[in-house]
Amino acid sequence: MNTAPVPASAEEPRWLTDEEQRVWRSYVQATTLLEDHLDRQLQRDAGMPHIYYGLLVKLAESPQRRLRMTELAMYAKITRSRLSHAIARLEKNGWVRREDCPSDKRGQFAVLTDEGLEVLQRTAPGHVAAVRAAVFDRLTPEQQNSLGEIMRIVAEGLEPDEAGADLPWLR
Repeated sequence: MNTAPVPASAEEPRWLTDEEQRVWRSYVQATTLLEDHLDRQLQRDAGMPHIYYGLLVKLAESPQRRLRMTELAMYAKITRSRLSHAIARLEKNGWVRREDCPSDKRGQFAVLTDEGLEVLQRTAPGHVAAVRAAVFDRLTPEQQNSLGEIMRIVAEGLEPDEAGADLPWLR
């Protein structure tokens, strides 16, 4: 057992104020409920979780509807193992296929199939309606602008420094 005294230089944590705690808990509750709401909508309408929908969208937006698996993992902020499992499920549905990378024998591409694009096009209107009803229809234009600015600032502050970072897509 280490009985050494705590150094005097150790800083006391900057605890959240009551108002900061209220804001934080509201944020956590809202994002949890929103993710659950969108997951249920996509499961009901397309038989896929929200993360799979996001993968299909990213592939649809990519040149030739293809992306290296490592880039797709980086976009989704998930491990390569989790991505591989997701792509296997999407392949089973016929929505995605894998192709070997000709310039890198270890690399693979995920490619959105025509069937996957059709599923995405069929599912998108319901998904947009769910997002609109859950978020945008509840906010004034000014609140929408504030939310966008706040989320941009938070996202920029959290962009990882890949040098030495333990990033999921590098695992």
